Amino acid sequence: MNKNIDFQKSVDRFLVQHRSILDVMTKYQESNSRVNRAIAKAVTQCGCINIKAKKQVIPSNTKLMEIQKFMDNHLEGSLCENCKEIIETELGSNLFYATALCNMLNLDFNNIIKKEEERVSTLGIYNLT
Repeated sequence: MNKNIDFQKSVDRFLVQHRSILDVMTKYQESNSRVNRAIAKAVTQCGCINIKAKKQVIPSNTKLMEIQKFMDNHLEGSLCENCKEIIETELGSNLFYATALCNMLNLDFNNIIKKEEERVSTLGIYNLT
């Protein structure tokens, strides 16, 4: 059996207390905030990563397919093991509640992933422009 399907069934089985769509929507939003907070703490409390944000400079004659090599993620350093573990846990929780939303709305999480992968593959670089 597909691991994504197993995960979706497990989420349905273990989501006991927060069965209302409103509860799940707000828990999902909260989990998004917790991911962001964990990343911020990796910068501000641990210091294992730094954010050095600046304007993205793309030469005017750059072709669309070449833009990526001029883009910077603004990160310096790498996550320590502790921060990595915390962020992975928070992202896992985020996936749990995203999957719970799929269950409540009778959506197949695996199918959503497949469709998104197909869309990204088809649109390629034009995906999010």
